Amino acid sequence: MAGLNVSLSFLFCTVALCEAARRASKALLPAGAYGSFAREALRVLAELGPWAGGFGPDLLLTLLFLLFLVHGATLDGASANPAVSLQEFLTAEASLRSTLLKLAAQALGLQVACALTRTCWAWELSEMHLLQNLLAQDCRSALRTSVPHGALVEAACALCFHLSLLRLRHSPPVFRVPALALLVTVTAYTAGPLTSAFFNPALATAVTFHCSGHTVLEYAQVYWLGPLTGMVLAVLLSEGRLPRLFQRNLLYGQKNKYRTPRGKPAPGSGDAQTPAKGCRSQEPGRRAVGPQPR
Repeated sequence: MAGLNVSLSFLFCTVALCEAARRASKALLPAGAYGSFAREALRVLAELGPWAGGFGPDLLLTLLFLLFLVHGATLDGASANPAVSLQEFLTAEASLRSTLLKLAAQALGLQVACALTRTCWAWELSEMHLLQNLLAQDCRSALRTSVPHGALVEAACALCFHLSLLRLRHSPPVFRVPALALLVTVTAYTAGPLTSAFFNPALATAVTFHCSGHTVLEYAQVYWLGPLTGMVLAVLLSEGRLPRLFQRNLLYGQKNKYRTPRGKPAPGSGDAQTPAKGCRSQEPGRRAVGPQPR
């Protein structure tokens, strides 16, 4: 019980620290720098909390749901997910500069989160953290299936998540935040035994890329290529195209709301001929009547 209290304190302190830093950044930094950089870095730092604590599966799922609720309510739309940032770029909701700043912030937040986690484990405040510190250099891979199967699972998880995100992006937060939190929790419970259901390249890189069992290329196929493929498919299915790359709808045909009636030629189409000047029109089958000679 003492170890659980220490881990929970670590998690809540991390979230509180990130929230305080977010408010300070919002007050001190320009709007563009805060929106594209600061909040993404702080979101990555907070999101690593449950995995850094070394919790069990049941408690981890509960904390994951609560963490998504807190993030959705406080972190101003930050995703801490490179796939979501690229989705916003493909749907023309974010510029290239803003997208690059978000990716850089996520990478920076990832490094800070990993350093904070190692520091917390090195303090050995509980038996759980002592065990995590001993196993940090020889951790077990989160990928517990074949590489193609794992890539397919991550792609399917990302497809469901991004389709829901696109469908609910204009919904009120009171409905959108709990729905997405519940979806992420159910997905993690369903696909967790196979790949841990990250569908987040940044989070997977921090948690499992350094573990033995698979090469970096195999991890990249599962945790980078899989989620990005699912994200692209979600945008195609939702929009019918990639708005950043194509203007024409590739999947769904657009019907013209103005229809031309059939059966009768349009007036002025050239079917009816105008009689020449000085000539009289005749009805078919009747002879022309002229002056009779005397």
